Amino acid sequence: MASQGQCLSSSSDKNRKVNFRERLLIIDSQLGVKDVEKLKFLCQDFVSHKKLETCSSALDIFDLLLAADLLREEDSFFLAELLYILEWISLLRHLNYTKQQVESLLPTQRKVSLFRNLLYELSEGIIPENLQSMIFLLGDSIPKIPMTSLGLLLYLEKQGKIDEDNLTSLEYLCGKTVPKLVEKIEKYKREKAAQLATLPVDKETESLHQGEEELFSRSDTTKFLRALQEGPCQNEHTRSNGDRATNGALASVSMIPASATLGASPNTLNSEASTKEVAVYRMHGKHRGHCVIVNNHRFTSTSLPDRPGTHKDAESLKRVFQWLGFTVHTHVDVTKGRMDEVLQEQKSHPGHADGDCFVFCVLTHGKDRMVYSSDGVPIPIGEILSHFTAQQCPGLVGKPKLFFIQACQGEAIQPSVPIEADALNPEDTFPPLEYRIPITVDFLLGLSTVPGYLSFRHMEEGSWYIQSLCKHLKNFVLHEDILSILTVVNHDVSRKADIRGIKKQMPQSANTLTKKVVFPAPPGALQW
Repeated sequence: MASQGQCLSSSSDKNRKVNFRERLLIIDSQLGVKDVEKLKFLCQDFVSHKKLETCSSALDIFDLLLAADLLREEDSFFLAELLYILEWISLLRHLNYTKQQVESLLPTQRKVSLFRNLLYELSEGIIPENLQSMIFLLGDSIPKIPMTSLGLLLYLEKQGKIDEDNLTSLEYLCGKTVPKLVEKIEKYKREKAAQLATLPVDKETESLHQGEEELFSRSDTTKFLRALQEGPCQNEHTRSNGDRATNGALASVSMIPASATLGASPNTLNSEASTKEVAVYRMHGKHRGHCVIVNNHRFTSTSLPDRPGTHKDAESLKRVFQWLGFTVHTHVDVTKGRMDEVLQEQKSHPGHADGDCFVFCVLTHGKDRMVYSSDGVPIPIGEILSHFTAQQCPGLVGKPKLFFIQACQGEAIQPSVPIEADALNPEDTFPPLEYRIPITVDFLLGLSTVPGYLSFRHMEEGSWYIQSLCKHLKNFVLHEDILSILTVVNHDVSRKADIRGIKKQMPQSANTLTKKVVFPAPPGALQW
């Protein structure tokens, strides 16, 4: 009987999958060639351009989304969002959504970025006559080939002439040819500013912390001034295919005074201090906690090169976190499927209940808001973090969760710009970190570079960011909290440059920590 029941269950599951694919087939039958091109454009941030180029139908795109786990029967919202943007409202019913349901879910579940949405809306407002005028204004800077409005905008984006923080060229072209589209650009700027000022709140988490004083402010996602000086050139041979550099300059968000010492009493405030102190996270459990290191060196995807030097980073991270008392788990060349398994294993790990902290490090290729698995699948960073919210991982409630990402976040290279300290413009800042931390408390996300830019890795000595992080954890962990250490890392990396002194890099981080993270001195700490 049990065997018969299993067969029936298996058959039922198979039927559901077939039905879902049948519904996708119906959606495909309604979409034309232009719709397919629009879908390919909207999926640029999720699927490699090379793979999208081979797609000739919506079904081809659906296959890519299914393979990347961006589309599945139990969660088809991404496709519903795409159809909503394309104004194919009648097709939403095949995914069991209504227009109203999609609109209500977009504020918290949208995947298509505001910038990508803006470019799509602009393309819809550019008629052939406007397009020819824009191409004429661009002159020899654009190839003389037939081009659609989407094609033009995608070309400008890939050439680095426009991005989510640089809309000057767009404003010029629209202002000269279709002035009414400038209003859409202004609307985008307002929406982006509002998005950055608001972090999503996990309602279940709020209920878990009722009665606690709210120490994290939404205004904590403020801008920080760029580094005051440019450091001397480092005699390093750097490699820039993979995780290369930037010159953004966000220091840690929600910076806390770094005066807590190892002798301070946890969960108390020093009323005699000249500045208000913040309590320290408890670090007296049965063990320090688990540290996961995902180290991708070789890639099966032909578009992603190997990452020589990454093992140096993995070794340094393993050494320093073992020294701090963590149980370290290293995973090499992790596919998307294996990454899902690792995340599932860790979010339900029983050891979290007795641990003090959790650390998750990713060393790989990346692009804006995403990291690549070893088989070339882009994984949203927010998706990784979401496995460790209070709802998903109760064992880590109230404990600091630290994530460090060494990966490119775009293709742009940020050159150095010499400045004088007494000429610094307080308004000349870099854009604030746009990653959304999926809970109001206890997360820290450290990135090797700012969105849109590359980060550097030495082929033998490891990356600038990870090597600096490990070095300063070792040097300052005895008397400084993690945010103060990250500030030192920012300063250190900002002073580095390639052998010509041209390319620069600046890490950035965001956090929703409500206490200081201070690690007690490891046994034999003075004998590293």
